[in-house]
Amino acid sequence: MRAYDLIDKKKNGKSLNKEEIDFLINGFVSGEVADYQMAAWAMAVCFQGMSMEEIGNLTVSMAKSGEIIDLSAIEGCKVDKHSTGGVGDKTTLVIGPIVASQGVKVAKMSGRGLGHTGGTLDKLEAIPGVRTTLSDREFIEIVNTVGICVAGQTKNLVPADQKLYALRDVTATVDNIPLIASSIMSKKLASGSDAILLDVKTGSGAFMKTREDAKELAEIMVEIGRKAGKKMAALVTDMDVPLGLTIGNALEVREAIDTLMGRGPEDFTDVCLELAANMLFLAEKGSTDQCMRLAKEAVSSGKALDTFARMVKAQGGDEAVVREPSLLPGACYTMKVKAPKAGYVEHMDTQGCGLAAVLLGAGRDKKEDQVQADAGIVLRRKTGDRVEKGETLAVLHTSCEERLQAAHDRLLACYRIGPVCPPVGPHILEYIS
Repeated sequence: MRAYDLIDKKKNGKSLNKEEIDFLINGFVSGEVADYQMAAWAMAVCFQGMSMEEIGNLTVSMAKSGEIIDLSAIEGCKVDKHSTGGVGDKTTLVIGPIVASQGVKVAKMSGRGLGHTGGTLDKLEAIPGVRTTLSDREFIEIVNTVGICVAGQTKNLVPADQKLYALRDVTATVDNIPLIASSIMSKKLASGSDAILLDVKTGSGAFMKTREDAKELAEIMVEIGRKAGKKMAALVTDMDVPLGLTIGNALEVREAIDTLMGRGPEDFTDVCLELAANMLFLAEKGSTDQCMRLAKEAVSSGKALDTFARMVKAQGGDEAVVREPSLLPGACYTMKVKAPKAGYVEHMDTQGCGLAAVLLGAGRDKKEDQVQADAGIVLRRKTGDRVEKGETLAVLHTSCEERLQAAHDRLLACYRIGPVCPPVGPHILEYIS
């Protein structure tokens, strides 16, 4: 078997069988299949697509390329959640504690931010002392005692995807649905949970710009997981507007804590409750209505906030921050972004909002970049809001004063203000199971 023949086969629109896909993936990881050959195959996939069987075989092959995490030492049902990424998406910090407070284990492997999307690990590490690099023993012990742990992925988890994604990133093959689905689901299958809820974002701040593409991606991933023996469901959620009112690590942690206290922004609270209720439903905690009541009760009773505080302490963080968010890092410099004219916010370039936060130091252009925990944006007006000339649209936060003007100009360009109040759609667009 030769990589050349498999590239040629896919180039001509034919499907590869399991043995052929295993040959490509195993050879790529070992170095026997060269980067340029894998890049050619990925481009052929972009033009010719993949069958559902091929996508499933690719996902399993990548999942088996490294460590498969054994969570059998964790008692009870383990439920995971994955978001395809967005701006202001700090849902894990809220829904994880909600679900865990109701007796469902959440063993969460998360990532870091890159480009316009934020990363859960960066947000969590804004809390002084929190550790996200944990041994397997520590991880399992925290999940068993607290009910939830959020940690970084090990280097041995799906090395095939790590190599392939880096290659796709520089060969214009990132935005392909079969390759996206296999990338996400290979990590989810290797992470060992019993049930997986997918939050597939769509809109100007998401990788999937259209609702149709988001739905297709969600359906493919649900089918992959189902065939692998996992309980699966997916929500397609709106990311045409930043989620909540904050963008940036410490700012988002503060908003997550506010939400666990029952005083978070309406859009963010609604999405968190829907996600948490669906995770509880996958764990067979009752009907969807019963699970929604459980999620709301976890917040109103303070159980979810207590669970978050216990998780922070277990991971080495200062749990006092959970009770007093003013202890979080604060920026030295702020700048207001003001409306140039009166009218309604007709649209926001949400991806541009995320990139403005990166300019302030809240995110990364490259994986090796360092982030500022205190940098970010507090939004005062979003799509559908009325504004007057000179009114504050947003407030920028950073510890590097020289970053402010470029971020100001970038964020201001993200707002389209006009005479018509736009319709504001639902936050949850599709449910797939």
